[in-house]
Amino acid sequence: MNMIQEMIFGVAGGLGMFLFGMIQMSEGLKKAAGRKLRGILESMTRNRVTGCLVGAGITALIQSSSAATVMVVGFVNAGLLTLKQAISVIIGTNIGTTATAWLVSISGFEFKITNYALPAVAIGFGLQIFGKTRTAKNIGEIVLGFGILFIGIDFMKGGFDGLEKSPRTQEVFVKAAGTPILALMAGLIITTLIQSSSAAVASIQLLAWSGAFGTNWDMALTASIPFILGSNIGTTVTAQLAAFRANLNARRAAWAHTTFNIIGALICVWLIGWIARLVRVIAPWELTEETIMPSIAIAHTTIKTFEAVFFLPLTGLLEKTVVRIVPEKPGDLLARPMVLERHLLATPELAVEQARREIVRMAQVAKRAVMRAIEGLVDDDRRKLDIARTMEDITDSLQYEITSYLAALSEREISGEMSAELPVLMHTINDLERIGDHAENIVEIAERKIEQKLPFSDSAVSEAGELRKEAEQMCDYIIGALKNNDVEAAKSALVCENKFNKMQIDLRRSHVQRMTEGACTADTGLIFIDLVDNVEKIGDHLTNIAQAVIGGLQWDGAEFRVVAGAGKDVDDA
Repeated sequence: MNMIQEMIFGVAGGLGMFLFGMIQMSEGLKKAAGRKLRGILESMTRNRVTGCLVGAGITALIQSSSAATVMVVGFVNAGLLTLKQAISVIIGTNIGTTATAWLVSISGFEFKITNYALPAVAIGFGLQIFGKTRTAKNIGEIVLGFGILFIGIDFMKGGFDGLEKSPRTQEVFVKAAGTPILALMAGLIITTLIQSSSAAVASIQLLAWSGAFGTNWDMALTASIPFILGSNIGTTVTAQLAAFRANLNARRAAWAHTTFNIIGALICVWLIGWIARLVRVIAPWELTEETIMPSIAIAHTTIKTFEAVFFLPLTGLLEKTVVRIVPEKPGDLLARPMVLERHLLATPELAVEQARREIVRMAQVAKRAVMRAIEGLVDDDRRKLDIARTMEDITDSLQYEITSYLAALSEREISGEMSAELPVLMHTINDLERIGDHAENIVEIAERKIEQKLPFSDSAVSEAGELRKEAEQMCDYIIGALKNNDVEAAKSALVCENKFNKMQIDLRRSHVQRMTEGACTADTGLIFIDLVDNVEKIGDHLTNIAQAVIGGLQWDGAEFRVVAGAGKDVDDA
């Protein structure tokens, strides 16, 4: 196998393992995080300065800004960090990554997290297979994903094994040293290829020490700075890869990392002379062969500290910038509440209004989950099924967040009318979450249909289309009723529910007739009947919400026919 083929295989295979590990780790985080980890992360990153220190500390410990940033992207993807919190942590990771240059300078030792990837795979797999509790299995999924992710990085690095030590690479470094922009581009390319800014900076230190930039050590220091700036841009590729299959805010977090490093590098490239002078002022030694490596480490730390101090007060502006760079698409939805503000709890009327707005958004998410699930089943479209499952995850997250907000509000001094309204709102939230659960049931039915290659007859497709249309109409009535407190829209939803009940009977009868005539198989018939039953139950939960609106969102005025909760309905068992 020639070198180019090895490089292609290593990079392609490593990339696949990296992305698979990232997805595995994110899924495990979603399942295992719970309230404690979310609370810890929120408390540690609530202040932008502490968030920055957290990022610096984590990166200094694991010796990889790429690893730390991938973790941050994973936390955002799992809904554990907001975009603003993630930005401050990412800024900190850039300071923490300079620790490696100091270790290279002082002792030549470099901790490699990839050394522990295989044990992580073994431990993670063991926990998943032999773990007796759900928590243990979830932790196993995280550890397994973490190990696979870094094995993937190691394979990608292996694809370019020895590149940083090759004579041709050194020749590129030396030729580029005379032109700052070329040096920056060289640092960017080399770091992108070897997937490690720490390794790239270490290579620059070793090249300078070996005299590759000449024995005028002042000139060697100045020549090394643009390479460092380029390596800081190149390291952002790893976070971009991690966010490739992630949600909207995770992609924005990756772009915040990229934007921050690009802007910082472009500012510093005009200040190379000043940075070199500052290093000479800070360093308590003369520049010699023995001190060039620690001097470059000082330059690296100075650059990253300057960028952090410059950008930390501008995290809000950086957030707005990446929101423009990565706009929301029709398929994107944020997993966390958009309008719930804790400081509004002191003004209960405003807090309830914000909660109502978030409930309307939750209803829109639940509707999208149902629509994509039905469409995915009818069309055998796995992409739509994936969207439906994502929407269901978001309804779970919103249920927790809005319920926690209303629970906190109930502890304040509120009016009797509001006290009666809060339980009804909580029941509404639970009903919407149950609608998401039924959408996931439909997804599972659809996956069985696709795997077993069970086609619907033309008449079944037509009837499923009618069912979807009626469900969409009822969802729209409920969203309008919640948004505008519209009693007439709620009453229209009840009319749809009566149609559902009649359709359930008629569709069951017609599908049994098709099975009798041999127009469809028994397996297909069961899938169709499961679809009809789940949509009818969705109608029951929408009816609960309609009755709540008709009752004025008051406990005494709202009649609940279905007990909506976090678990399965009795008739779901």
